[in-house]
Amino acid sequence: MPKHGRKRKKTRTHVVDDETAASALKSTAPPPPRSMVVRHGSSSAEEPELSELVKDWRNLMSPATALKLKERKGAKIRDYADMAPVLGVTHLLAFSMNEGGNVNCKVARVPSGPTLSFKVKRFSLAKQVRAVQKRPIDTSSGIFQTAPVVVTNNFGGAEESAHVKLMRITFQNMFPAVDVGKVKLSDVRRVVLFNILKDEDEEVEVRHYAVRANPTGVNRNIKRIVQAKIPNLGKVDDIADYIIGNTAAAGGAMSDSEGEDEAANVVLPQKFTGRGNSKSQKSALKLVELGPRMRMKLMKVERGLASGDIMYHSVVKKTPEEAKKQKTKITERDTLKRQRREEQEENVQRKKKVKEEKKEAKKLKMEAREAQVMDELRGTATPLAIQGAGEGNITSGSDSEADSDEE
Repeated sequence: MPKHGRKRKKTRTHVVDDETAASALKSTAPPPPRSMVVRHGSSSAEEPELSELVKDWRNLMSPATALKLKERKGAKIRDYADMAPVLGVTHLLAFSMNEGGNVNCKVARVPSGPTLSFKVKRFSLAKQVRAVQKRPIDTSSGIFQTAPVVVTNNFGGAEESAHVKLMRITFQNMFPAVDVGKVKLSDVRRVVLFNILKDEDEEVEVRHYAVRANPTGVNRNIKRIVQAKIPNLGKVDDIADYIIGNTAAAGGAMSDSEGEDEAANVVLPQKFTGRGNSKSQKSALKLVELGPRMRMKLMKVERGLASGDIMYHSVVKKTPEEAKKQKTKITERDTLKRQRREEQEENVQRKKKVKEEKKEAKKLKMEAREAQVMDELRGTATPLAIQGAGEGNITSGSDSEADSDEE
């Protein structure tokens, strides 16, 4: 029988294995850093400014931090460090205030360290910084939803001291790295500056800025219209008079940003936040401080997570022999602490085992006693039952004989 129709054309698609798939030897990118900013020590009611400083630092570290973290009274740094790996936290910032009113800050890389201890010389809260500004940044516009760009200034190069290099690396690793080829210009909203002052005993100055862009190269009046600002047209007869600036009320002055530094005027490669900041548009960039502002001094560096093994100290200087002796002492102390912990665990397990054995023996004893009581009850109840059954049979038999005699 002849075939009808043409030959079916294969149109199905098949999944082809990717031969260029990543192998097991290909290194994966590390997870982005996440931070935890806490306050430890006395209650927040006694230190309202310290609580405000912690809140400002949480905004600075946003969005990769816990903004509404509730500290537990009496909690130690070790308690937060034990909880950090579960939450994916990589850096721990702990603020405290001693009895003398001095504020201290510890920056630790969890879970294995190192730990940098700073003494805060002075600080200004974010609300104090914005209070003296003429046009502060609106913080409710989602400016904290993207990570800031980190700038480390005056930290030197390879010839610098080890503790200065460690500070620079720590500050940089606290924030996500910026991929210049993939970053969106609209995500660059904030800048965090770490500036070391070599002339002032290597104090580190921390400043927090917001990036503001204003279109430039146009008339001030046109810029107001572009930015959707309603102009005052009460003293002009035509909109053209306002744009050209024929009247004194209109004022055909240049834009505010054109009189500033020309180096701040750039051509935007992408669209930026704000009206008029379109792609290929020339705009003037300006940094507006957000706060907090802080000056701090590195006091010591510990090898582990607040373990006591000091690698650097700004005040106490020790010889290699003294440092070796101290390290041996710390090692012996840790060994003794570990041995005591193991002994305590063994004692707990031994006591638990003895308790379970006593409980099991008591249970067996009770079961044996119950069985004995049941056996005794069975032994005394059997003859009585037989006797009762026999008497019942006799009685029933005599009654039947009496009934038969009567008949």
